[in-house]
Amino acid sequence: MVPPMDRLTAMRVFVRVVDEQSFTAAAAALDMPRSSVSRQLAALEEHLGARLINRSTRTMAVTEVGRAYYDRCVRILSDVDEAEQAVTSLQSSPRGLLRITAPLSFGQAFLGAPVARFLSRHPDVEIQMMLNDRVVDLVDEGFDLAIRIGTLPDSALIARKIGSAASVLCASPAYVAAHGAPTSFADLRNHECLRYAFQTMGWRTADGEQVAVSGRMLANNGELLLQAAMAGHGILLSPLFIAGPALRRGDLVQLLPELRFAQAGVYAVYPHSRHLSAKVRAFVDFVLEDFAGGAPWDLAAAGD
Repeated sequence: MVPPMDRLTAMRVFVRVVDEQSFTAAAAALDMPRSSVSRQLAALEEHLGARLINRSTRTMAVTEVGRAYYDRCVRILSDVDEAEQAVTSLQSSPRGLLRITAPLSFGQAFLGAPVARFLSRHPDVEIQMMLNDRVVDLVDEGFDLAIRIGTLPDSALIARKIGSAASVLCASPAYVAAHGAPTSFADLRNHECLRYAFQTMGWRTADGEQVAVSGRMLANNGELLLQAAMAGHGILLSPLFIAGPALRRGDLVQLLPELRFAQAGVYAVYPHSRHLSAKVRAFVDFVLEDFAGGAPWDLAAAGD
């Protein structure tokens, strides 16, 4: 039996022999010894259990079975060649569907314009953008790329840092008037705090000080928590790209401004692959270039 990985080679040899009507000419065209051509054809016939070519010392003739098999081989080999050309094209230039997942608030605020510019630059790329604050399994759920914010756990994924995002403590003036402002980081234990669902270990400063907070509201979306904070329902630890506009308007006030919280990294994350697709490579390079002049979330927080 012809091993599966060699079957295409045997089919190519058979087709070339029929096309050239000569074992010798086929061997020359394939740049292989004539004896190898004969062995490939004999192994293919043994595998199929059928005679494809009747040959003698001077002549050869394709059998009826061989002619039917030849027609199918030509179609199969053409499909294989087209498939390989398609993959080569996809690897060499950005094209095809690019599936991206990103946090809801961040994506709404800062990814729409860059994605539009990317699509203008690469007309052969189609983007499917899914905004979700859940940590998506890229491989199992079929995503090419994720934008993630925070400290990334060790994984087999590749992460390219595209920026950083600072966070602040804040609350509405109404909350402060009703409950007072915390006098220290530890004092947050005595306050109603609005908690982000993935902050399971409490709140921590850049110096490593940590406090376990509690409150009646927990959510997996920063904008939802922001609305609750502006309505006076508690204290919020929020990225400036979410809370900045409300702070500038006076809807929120910063608390304990002397505290510094670790800046969360903003990353483009994608599965490890020896052959990174051109569309993923192009998008990552694009956002790095697009944000190189200053992260728009920093500008939004500063009010520029």
